[in-house]
Amino acid sequence: MIQLSNVTKVVRSGTDDLTILSDVSLEIPDGQFVALTGASGSGKSTLLGLLAGLDSPTSGSISVDGDEITTMSEDGLADIRSEKIGFVFQSFHLIPSLTAFENILIPMEIRGAKDAKDRARQLLSDVDLTNRGHHYPTELSGGEQQRVAIARAFANKPKILLADEPTGNLDSKNGALIFNLMTNLHKQNKVTLVLVTHDQQLAAQSQRQVVLKDGRIIKDE
Repeated sequence: MIQLSNVTKVVRSGTDDLTILSDVSLEIPDGQFVALTGASGSGKSTLLGLLAGLDSPTSGSISVDGDEITTMSEDGLADIRSEKIGFVFQSFHLIPSLTAFENILIPMEIRGAKDAKDRARQLLSDVDLTNRGHHYPTELSGGEQQRVAIARAFANKPKILLADEPTGNLDSKNGALIFNLMTNLHKQNKVTLVLVTHDQQLAAQSQRQVVLKDGRIIKDE
């Protein structure tokens, strides 16, 4: 489902080049739950952004479901993200002027999905927010906002779910609820799940742990 071959990411920092990822190669099969762990600055979030096509590597290649994304146009990448990838951010990234229902609905409306409203209602039910769909993000708790974000990520039935510290801004109780919700949806929908986390207890529940240090994979088990 995901293949990285000799991926390196170098950015300019002042007058120096800073290597964030160095010669990373990784294959993730369809349906696997992978946790990316490592200290801050190890390159986890950068790697996730590359998988989503939100950034491009300095060298190397990345394939997503058979599509080589490193050579794609911006329009092509937008299509891949819309059709194949769901993304859950640490800070929710909901549209503040839209209700919870509308936040879930909009990715489907953009694609012209015929059953968009029915599916949005079902996703609200899946994340146990049926009675909160008419509320705006500011009227929801952090845990509720993240549940809306997860429902939105599943809106277009993606093959891949990428999650960047999705429990990082939540207390332990809500964090556990969000993690369980996300992994249950992963199993039910048979999607490939790549989770960036600092929480070793969460990482231990994955099928595979990939540990990064200084931009390199130092453990894959």
